[in-house]
Amino acid sequence: MSKIKEVIKRNGNIVPFNPERIMNAIYRSAVSVGGRDKETAKDLADKVVVEMENRVQEGFKPNIEEVQDVVEKVLIENGHATVAKEYILYRQERKENRESNADQGSRTAVKIPWEKIWHVYDWTVEKDLNTFEKINKEIDNGNFADVVKVSEARYENDVDIAAELILQRADKLKMVFISGPSSSGKTTTTIKIEQRLKQKGLSFVTLNVDHYFFDLELHPKDEFGDYDFETPQALDLPLINDHLKKLGAGEEVLIPHYDFKKGLRTLNQTPVQIKDNEIILIDSLHGLYPQFSEGIDEEVKFKLYLEPLVQIKDADNKFVQWTDIRLMRRMLRDSVQRAYDPQQTLEHWHYVRASELRHIIPYSNNADFIISSGMPYELSLYRSLLFDKFGEWVKMFKDNPLKEDAFVRAERTYKMLKGIRPIEDNSAVPKDSVLREFIGGSEFEY
Repeated sequence: MSKIKEVIKRNGNIVPFNPERIMNAIYRSAVSVGGRDKETAKDLADKVVVEMENRVQEGFKPNIEEVQDVVEKVLIENGHATVAKEYILYRQERKENRESNADQGSRTAVKIPWEKIWHVYDWTVEKDLNTFEKINKEIDNGNFADVVKVSEARYENDVDIAAELILQRADKLKMVFISGPSSSGKTTTTIKIEQRLKQKGLSFVTLNVDHYFFDLELHPKDEFGDYDFETPQALDLPLINDHLKKLGAGEEVLIPHYDFKKGLRTLNQTPVQIKDNEIILIDSLHGLYPQFSEGIDEEVKFKLYLEPLVQIKDADNKFVQWTDIRLMRRMLRDSVQRAYDPQQTLEHWHYVRASELRHIIPYSNNADFIISSGMPYELSLYRSLLFDKFGEWVKMFKDNPLKEDAFVRAERTYKMLKGIRPIEDNSAVPKDSVLREFIGGSEFEY
């Protein structure tokens, strides 16, 4: 029996001590630097437990920082300096994120595309849609369809600009990356851009990077059996990069095939080659991640970034958080397209958020253009579809230290949605709207 039964979290909560969490943290760090040996990760986690038990008396409750200190020591002493460095860097980033969230420090500021946000904010103020109070007034006056119309027009204008920028560079471009965090609207936007550019005579070959996932058993997972697909290292980045280089040079490559039901990848399956007048179109979370396309001339790449950059204050005069919008979008999409319960999406979201803060959002300012897919009216739809569920999750996860992240997000979103008028009839939303990707009823096939 282990001497250590419980650990103290940073907020003071006491939770059961679970060595599997240590193993998962070590394995995730190893994956980040190209390692995929779960047995070694488990062996190192066992060494961490032994080291800790040699230090303490029966019933001692270490805090999280003490556990992490021992992890670093064991990794270094057992010849895993590279993994230790990655673990230390990740630990430091988490610390800085906590501090910047507390005081809105400069480190967070460099991740935010301020120029684009100001354009969105000016538009929202100009259209008198910058607060819940104003949006509720439009709804009460029977003007919901008008709000939909002007919101969709702003997004479509962004897509028009992106297409025109690509067209201006078409003579040199070999690949277009459409990137952004989860549920930012990449799939619909990719379709719309492709439609516009085909009308101008351009041809595209779509590269589905989902086929580059490693086998499911090689992905990190937590003690609840939840796999982390959000990290860029879930993808075979060296193979993607190699294939992009060859495709850009006009060579044929054999794309792998990933069976999502079995969680298995088969290499060298589908031949792909682009012609002189064709451009590779890539829709990916991690399209801006440096290793994705390193070594490829910037002149042949166009990088597009998406985020629902709504600038709206809720009933408590706080700006609505984009991550909460995308969380609700993904809940709705996953429940329809993937038979995934919205509660599972909520409980998984800490993986999504951690990865995008580290691997996606920091590169947003490297994009050639940024599209805001946010609609001032969409929160009214989510109020109707998800409000009651958030209320249930607040009660379910309250006082559960193992589900603290889910509780915080549920409580914040529940309070936010409480202040907006619900809309049950979504018939005013166009069939080709980016929101149809999430609420259903799209004219596009996903």
